[in-house]
Amino acid sequence: MTRSWVLHVDLDQFIAAVEMLRRPELEGRPVVVGGRGDPTERGVVATASYAARAFGVGSGMPLRTAARKCPDAVFLPVDAPAYDAVSAEVMATLRSLDGVVVEVLGWDEAFLAVQTDDPEAFAAEVQHRVLEATRLHCSVGIGDNKLRAKIATEFGKPQGMFRLTEETWDAVMGDRPTSALWGIGRKTARRLEALGITTVRELAHADTRWLADELGPTMGPWYRRLGRGVDSSPVVGTPYVARSHSRESTFQQDLTAWDEVEAQTRRLARQVTDDIRGEGRPAVRVAVKVRFAPFDTYTRSLTLDGPTSDPEVVVAAAVELLNRLEPARPVRLLGVRAEMAPPQDQPS
Repeated sequence: MTRSWVLHVDLDQFIAAVEMLRRPELEGRPVVVGGRGDPTERGVVATASYAARAFGVGSGMPLRTAARKCPDAVFLPVDAPAYDAVSAEVMATLRSLDGVVVEVLGWDEAFLAVQTDDPEAFAAEVQHRVLEATRLHCSVGIGDNKLRAKIATEFGKPQGMFRLTEETWDAVMGDRPTSALWGIGRKTARRLEALGITTVRELAHADTRWLADELGPTMGPWYRRLGRGVDSSPVVGTPYVARSHSRESTFQQDLTAWDEVEAQTRRLARQVTDDIRGEGRPAVRVAVKVRFAPFDTYTRSLTLDGPTSDPEVVVAAAVELLNRLEPARPVRLLGVRAEMAPPQDQPS
């Protein structure tokens, strides 16, 4: 019987796979992409090939740590324009499929809303089309909502597919830790564990009022919904519109002079202003991120008096936010973000 399905398409080891297409000799070798490709410098792993992951290398890990875990890995710099181009080709391929709504999540993943009586056959067609168009492999999660489709993908990796529905949810997910749920990270999992909730099934059967009292009136019941696999959000096919632009710099040598920290903040704020002016959308809010040595990160933000594309206003706001922090320690990373007013044809 024809029914509605959600497919979650996830490109396998996307960034590393793109690099291996450009450098076939790297196929099967541990490949780590991040920063400027120099593991002696500060920077983090953007992605690691499956061969590198076998050594414990993962996204977000410092490059130096990755080099210690896998000294024989090939380290490559991030090439965002190349990944943009390949991603655009993948998404165009997905949109070319008949009768689908495509919601892009990022470079390497998207949701598809489809009507079919054989979702596995449709998933196989998706994999075939993507491979034919881009020479990239993907995994596909099949679900009766976005949450279940997203989680199902992990069971299908690599290059496979998996179906997860309301009927199979408890058997597949019930005994798994709460961190296996999309939307629950390690910090939240620890909070749940402190309340005596360690598995998805325990979360699904927890009392809603008690969760609201312990975790907040919004988040507590929402976590219980996650535990039951409930998700009513639709697959939205409208084009992605950026809400903000940001710039960051990781310094190879810590900044110890506060006037230099201010100067770098001004530089980043001007770059961000150039970015938003290129879109023709003014800033409505500015945020600053500061990572002090060794690794403590702080963010501060403020709403501007009115929408503006004036670089002096954005710079002044960034410096004001910076100076709300105590200049007591060396700085290893700075970031400035400008949140933009929505496009004129979209509601705020």
